[in-house]
Amino acid sequence: MTDETRVEWRAWGADAFAEAQSADKPILLSLTATWCSDCHEMDAETYAEPRIAANINDDFVPIRVDVDRHPRIRERYNMGGFPSTVFLTPDGRPMTGTTFVRPDGMRQVIERVREVWEKKGSDAGRMPRALAGDLPPGGELSERIEEHLAGQLEVTFDEQHGGWGDAQKFPLPRTIEFALKRDQQRALRSLDAVRDGLFDPVEGGFFRYADDRSWTNPHREKTLESNAALLRAFANGYRYTGDSAYRDPAVETAHFLVESLWSGTGFGGSMGPAAGTDYYLLGAEGREDSPGPRTDFTVYAGGNALAVDALLVLAGLTDDETARKYADRALHRIGEDLVDDGVVTHFRSGGDTGESLLLEDHARVVAAACRARQVLGTDGVAGESYLDFATSVADTAIDELLDDGSFRDGPATGDGLLAHPLRPLDGNVEMANALVDLAILTGDDRYRDVAEETMAAFAGAWDRIGVQVAEFGSVAARLLRDPLVVEIGGDVGTDLHRAALRVADHEALVVPDADVEHETARVSLGETNREATTPDELMRAVSSVTPDA
Repeated sequence: MTDETRVEWRAWGADAFAEAQSADKPILLSLTATWCSDCHEMDAETYAEPRIAANINDDFVPIRVDVDRHPRIRERYNMGGFPSTVFLTPDGRPMTGTTFVRPDGMRQVIERVREVWEKKGSDAGRMPRALAGDLPPGGELSERIEEHLAGQLEVTFDEQHGGWGDAQKFPLPRTIEFALKRDQQRALRSLDAVRDGLFDPVEGGFFRYADDRSWTNPHREKTLESNAALLRAFANGYRYTGDSAYRDPAVETAHFLVESLWSGTGFGGSMGPAAGTDYYLLGAEGREDSPGPRTDFTVYAGGNALAVDALLVLAGLTDDETARKYADRALHRIGEDLVDDGVVTHFRSGGDTGESLLLEDHARVVAAACRARQVLGTDGVAGESYLDFATSVADTAIDELLDDGSFRDGPATGDGLLAHPLRPLDGNVEMANALVDLAILTGDDRYRDVAEETMAAFAGAWDRIGVQVAEFGSVAARLLRDPLVVEIGGDVGTDLHRAALRVADHEALVVPDADVEHETARVSLGETNREATTPDELMRAVSSVTPDA
């Protein structure tokens, strides 16, 4: 991307900040992504304009950051979308910022920042409230959390077009999954809207979001994270309905991941716009003769863990052997190349190594390993069983990132705002959810205790949490009411195991090769349990312990 501009970009790091301090210049921070069409347009239109580039090079220290490679920087400096254009003091505090800026707008912004800098200097910088050091508002977990978020599903739902909100539409797959158990009609209407508005019927996969309320103007980029999460949501839609309208997009998205993002050893991070063409508006034949989209084949730990989880859910529901095989291969890539003694590294690519100990990566790897235990059995990765692997990654996160009752998003070290701890609600919820799974699968209540402590750390703001983090309600409910557990006396692949993976409760856990009589299933919900020896008996047992399901 940098060769399209005339700006002399520096890499994020101590050298760039030292240069800004020494020269007494503000920093222009440009947050971009390979998949971001507006980022490429701004490079070609704004940063390539000679006078603008000269002004930036003369009066600022310009730093460019790929947000996929540097998620902690993304979370601290994101201005609400990408590209983000942020002006900083030499110590990294924001003065002002915006997203996409055309040449005329950039000239005006540069002039305003010059004036502010001349008048106030470093005093113009401010510390974002989320980084001020205050702990989140703690409270008790209660049924009202799930009830509140279930109510928000109705209050904020777009009855005309589906989905939640009344402007830009993001698919919100975890919100859909929360709704599948609590407001199934709206969940399915949202899946319908996402499928009709964001699904690519030619190559499969979903575009990232729509720029309008009616889902008719999609931003045509495909990221691994959003596709993995939507694959799982559609697979779970099929779980509850048996409807091919939800199974088929999940299967075709799995094929997209394998055909378009597989790097040979793992899944690449994204597929963006094709340069100079409306590639995604063409049919299959037209695409064959057109330049392909920009693809980032960097194997990111968290994104691949999400893909492993989603593909294994699909494999469990449909016996899709391709999904099972590539999930196993991706999990082995994570374990062998990106995890060392429980420490997850964000990526390794071409001699470049990402940060380690990121909360989101650890949470997703734990969840993926727990899913592998349920679907693939008692085998393992990188010389450890799936559960030993998961506990090692979880223990490291607890030891290194759990602080005053909640998890930091990573080490509180680095340049600029990276030295200030951030406690993201969504990342904490992901980790808590994974720890609930781990506690049940290992029988170690220590993980449940940490999950409960983490959720309670944010529970004082329960009435201010919106549908974007509806998973908070799912985890609270799982901690207040024990999840459904199906233990199988026998290895993976038996009729009982396959039936257990198809139970109409995506929050349930399945434990093959458990300490149960051979060829018998034990269905438990809290203190209530039933036994079954056939798939039909298993389904009746599930119904008997979950009468309200």
